[in-house]
Amino acid sequence: MQRYFVPTANWQAHEVVITGDDIHHITRVMRYKIGDRIICNHPDGQAAVCTITEIEAEAIQSRVVEWLEESTELPVLVTIAQGLPKGDKLDLILQKGTELGAHAFIPFQAERSVVVWDNKKIDKKMLRFGKIVKEASEQSHRNRIPEIKQPMNLSSLIEESQHFDVKLFAYEEEAKTADHESFGTVIQKVNDKQHVLVCIGPEGGFSTQEAEKLREAGFYSVRLGPRILRTETAAMYVLASISYHFEELGCNECQQ
Repeated sequence: MQRYFVPTANWQAHEVVITGDDIHHITRVMRYKIGDRIICNHPDGQAAVCTITEIEAEAIQSRVVEWLEESTELPVLVTIAQGLPKGDKLDLILQKGTELGAHAFIPFQAERSVVVWDNKKIDKKMLRFGKIVKEASEQSHRNRIPEIKQPMNLSSLIEESQHFDVKLFAYEEEAKTADHESFGTVIQKVNDKQHVLVCIGPEGGFSTQEAEKLREAGFYSVRLGPRILRTETAAMYVLASISYHFEELGCNECQQ
């Protein structure tokens, strides 16, 4: 069944009203009819199987048939702070990061970011980004849509980091040293439900000054394997590694 995220205001007892672009997807793409079933997600993370009861041009009415007891969210809440990359790389990071379980994203202007966002275009970009993570959340059957914070500079990011339990940044110079701390080692110290912030630099990585500022703010530098990853690959490495440790490896240990 196809999944749709429905705003709180559109839930009334056992009735769910679907509006906006989802109407086109339901009627034109999926070609659902009255009596067909879909999954509706509430912003609080709950999901319900619903039957379509009425289809109109401006709204689709549905009724809750069954509440689902499920959760596909990562056991730890991972926020990816991404140094602004070139081109449409951020679109890919948001899409794949959502599929891999990211809790939130923070775009930030790094010293070596080639691109500089025009403030006049940020609102338009944020609307597109919101659509990307919503569609990726539906495709991957997430319970929640990741939040995308407004773009920040490094100082604002460091201030924001005060709300996190674990703070890391991927530093390519760390990968070149023999005496390094691996990402896997750090993850073993993280507990369920903790908020984890992972900062990833743009194409040129972090400058020495940025790395020093992050360390002073309580961030730990880690290497993501022995190879230097592209900026659009790093977030996927982080999230896949955390998923394996907490969801796959953790489940296997529980069964032994």
